[in-house]
Amino acid sequence: MRSILETISGPADLHRYSVDQLKILAGEMRDRIVEAVGKNGGHLASNLGIADLTIALHYVFDFSKDRVLWDVGHQCYPHKLLTGRAERFGTIRKAGGLSGFPDIHESEYDLFSVGHAGTSIATAVGLARGDQMVGRDARVVAVIGDASIVNGLAFEGLNQAGMLKRQFLVVLNDNQWGISPTQGGLAKYLARFRASSLYEEVRAKMRHYVPKMPVLGKPVYDAIEHIKGGIKATVSPHQIFEQLGLMYVGPCDGHDIGHLIELLQLVKDVRQPVLLHVHTQKGCGCEWACAEPGTFHSPRPFTIESGKVTIQRGSGKSWTRAFAEALIALARDNEKVFAMTAAMPSGTGLDRFAKVYPQRFLDCGIAESCTVDMAAGMAKAGLRPVAAIYSTFLQRGFDQVFQEVSLQGLPVVFCLDRAGLVGGDGAVHHGFLDIAYLRGLPGMVLMAPADEPELTAAMKLSLSLDGPSVIRYPRDTVPEPFGEAPAFELGKSRVMREGTDATVLAYGATVAMAMEAAELLAAEGIDLGVVNARFAKPIDRDMVIEALTRGHPVVTVEDHSVSGGFGSAVLEAARELELPADHLTRLGMPADRFIAHGSRAGQLAEVGIDAAGIAATVHQRLGDAPARRPGAEAQRFDRHSSPRSAGSR
Repeated sequence: MRSILETISGPADLHRYSVDQLKILAGEMRDRIVEAVGKNGGHLASNLGIADLTIALHYVFDFSKDRVLWDVGHQCYPHKLLTGRAERFGTIRKAGGLSGFPDIHESEYDLFSVGHAGTSIATAVGLARGDQMVGRDARVVAVIGDASIVNGLAFEGLNQAGMLKRQFLVVLNDNQWGISPTQGGLAKYLARFRASSLYEEVRAKMRHYVPKMPVLGKPVYDAIEHIKGGIKATVSPHQIFEQLGLMYVGPCDGHDIGHLIELLQLVKDVRQPVLLHVHTQKGCGCEWACAEPGTFHSPRPFTIESGKVTIQRGSGKSWTRAFAEALIALARDNEKVFAMTAAMPSGTGLDRFAKVYPQRFLDCGIAESCTVDMAAGMAKAGLRPVAAIYSTFLQRGFDQVFQEVSLQGLPVVFCLDRAGLVGGDGAVHHGFLDIAYLRGLPGMVLMAPADEPELTAAMKLSLSLDGPSVIRYPRDTVPEPFGEAPAFELGKSRVMREGTDATVLAYGATVAMAMEAAELLAAEGIDLGVVNARFAKPIDRDMVIEALTRGHPVVTVEDHSVSGGFGSAVLEAARELELPADHLTRLGMPADRFIAHGSRAGQLAEVGIDAAGIAATVHQRLGDAPARRPGAEAQRFDRHSSPRSAGSR
């Protein structure tokens, strides 16, 4: 017998089923999500929690004409199952398969490719205004949740939404969690909404009894109204949102599909902005996911045997864990070290630090700009703040890095996890711009270690500097150490291997790939030198002079865009030093196309910065190899030509 999910080719099919059958469908969707994430990894608990709400939304609205925008795009799995992608759902996050986020190339139901938090309301306001201007009759719904409501941009969007004079619905999926428990005052405020029914009870009783009272006179009546207003201001869930101009409805049970459908039918055509507050449980439907929603927010592939869930572990130590252990050790010797993150304590490894030094750790929630500014304040007060933020997320705090940190010359250390290609999360999460957008800041020091001992050495240097610094490392396993790491000296590289035929200048995690490429080439009689650059700023000019005056091919390698990255810094230094650049080739991520989701190893191979790709480039530059693999990115400079442009998708 076919499952209900197998009969759903699009949202219109939902109307063939009763509410009870839709509840069965929600269970089938959860089973499908567990199955796919178990095989591929991905975002689990949040999608289990939003399944019922997604069914109700697609039942009431016609999003082939109406508009729906998903905040924190990782909540979109049930949406994908209902919009014609159920048959391909097993490919999610795999190369050539479905994205783990809304994707404009996949479906007309995905209006934006999104993976950062807090964006849906403001973007939806723009859609609503735009539709109104061009005369398009379409309802607009913004679904925000998984802690993203605390983001500053979300409040800016709410402020704009309150000025609309048309239908506009914000659905607040309040599950008390993001990646970790929601932080801050608003989280406590929303918790009070869920826990307190005092105001609603008082209001209901007053509506019932006041009309039955004898005439009391205007002064007494006004006093009663004043008391009502005071109660509302104290405990009402309406207050903060209604002051912004939105009609508040809720909180309601986000797992009661029938009630959700009734509420959505009531509010879908209200000609003013409405906020529907929906209370859901992260991990709903799986006892083990409910018990550990943080662990199962975005797990690796896992297996389930006899009700026990076992998450696959990597074969080696991750850069994330290496960072956490190094910071804990350094904090023992420096009581001024203070660790911070923006809603990613487990993702950055700082949950380990927090267990050892709970009073020296702060999770600021999904608020990168605020995190950076708080770090600046701490540094000004004399602390040594270490802000661990994913590379892609620090983009959201760039202005604060400039204004409050760099301009002030404050010693904030930024540790950028997920720098470079990130695998299954794909284009929305690749950290491919941090060198480019940070290198231009005066006084900023940019470092990238090659192994775990170098990570510790880089952090020691960072904590000794008088100004800001950045350490970047990937979502990957740390390589075997390349011997004992010499101390990091500002702007000084490290020669890893001498070579007479060509030289690779490698930055950070690509050193291991360059060393492997050297071994591959050595088997063919080619002697490749490898230099561990260590710094993108200040660049080691002696390294540049030594490499470019040998007269043999020089290749720069980085897990970053070739535009504005480490290779660009080498090229700029060469021009300033009036050195020949005709032997210089830059390898990195393409300048003009995004890299799709898949495995990190596959992505590295695609852009040609794995060992085989580096070896192929060296062969090509030596003139003894065919053209590079399609998709790989190399840019060569000489005295008479401009950069060769990257291929497009």
